[in-house]
Amino acid sequence: MDFNTTDEQTMLRDTVARYLADTYSFDNRMKTVHGDVAGGAGWNPAVWKAFAEELGILGAPFAEAHGGLGGGAVENMIVMEEIGRALVIEPYLPTVVIAGGALKATGGDLADAVIPEIIAGTAVIAFAYAEPQGRYNLADLRTTAKKDGAGYLLSGHKSVVYSAPYATHLLVTARTGGDQRDQDGVSLFLIPADAKGVSRRDYPTVDGSAASEVYFENVAVGAEQRIGGEGTALPLVEQIVDEATAAICAEACGVTRVLHATTLDYAKQRKQFGKAIGDFQVIQHRLVDMFMEVEQAVSITLMATLKLDTAERAAAVSAAKSKVGKACKFVGQNAVQIHGGIGISNELAVGHYFKRSTMIEGQFGSVDHHLRRYERITIG
Repeated sequence: MDFNTTDEQTMLRDTVARYLADTYSFDNRMKTVHGDVAGGAGWNPAVWKAFAEELGILGAPFAEAHGGLGGGAVENMIVMEEIGRALVIEPYLPTVVIAGGALKATGGDLADAVIPEIIAGTAVIAFAYAEPQGRYNLADLRTTAKKDGAGYLLSGHKSVVYSAPYATHLLVTARTGGDQRDQDGVSLFLIPADAKGVSRRDYPTVDGSAASEVYFENVAVGAEQRIGGEGTALPLVEQIVDEATAAICAEACGVTRVLHATTLDYAKQRKQFGKAIGDFQVIQHRLVDMFMEVEQAVSITLMATLKLDTAERAAAVSAAKSKVGKACKFVGQNAVQIHGGIGISNELAVGHYFKRSTMIEGQFGSVDHHLRRYERITIG
């Protein structure tokens, strides 16, 4: 297994890091969070356009035949880590990693039509999969898509749909057969966000993004809008959620790297009893423990990413997410504690990194969920 990045991958990392360092300052991010830029709170269309046209990173994991860079999961990992470093809130994860991953896996006319739109930055896709009763069970669906002639009528409710307030499309899981928690009968659809019968309740999230409760009332969906086979989409959904989980582990690596580096700098400057608090051994030990957690998270995330196309995918992803979730909690809490009260203030960036690390802990499955999943897969 080769752990070295290629020259192209290194160039991708340097390009994204340089652009974000030059343009995506903490102050600029906060203007986006508060809706002080064109496009409303939760994202900056100008940044998204730059991702597509100046950097070309929206095509990083797609085939050259679609206009992409010919990359894959490692390219997503590289971009997501830099997104974590800069605390980027634009929808790379749901649009490129999740929706793009689903379209890549199935191919066909829909993929040929939509992937170039993703690469060009004209398609923004939100993943509507979670339901209030579902917890982390991807098959627990009350949303239904009932046959209506050649198409379907989609009805139901999806919770905490990140990026839905400004999405052009919704990637929706729905039950076309079977009972509420059956493994069979799950289908996946890509529909316009402004389709008749779709309504939303938008709200900001604690980590600075925007999400919605999305309601579907007899939304007419054509058969050509279905991704994959009817009633057989659960393995595909599990695959794209695993890919998304590995991607947010990479984002967490970027977040925790900054939390550690910021806290280390603060410990060198903050004085107590006439000396820098970083000179006290107990603080030094804490900072070393934080560093070790970050490095272990980076290693296990790379391992999971490299195994996404193998039979060990699910176990590797759960192992990574459980470890990364613990790292997010440890590094985030210690960063805030060492900073003291200002560590959770809105004015200081460390508090916002802490909020994002806290959200990542539970996104696509908590530590406990992934430990149970890992045990179930490996032991039975």
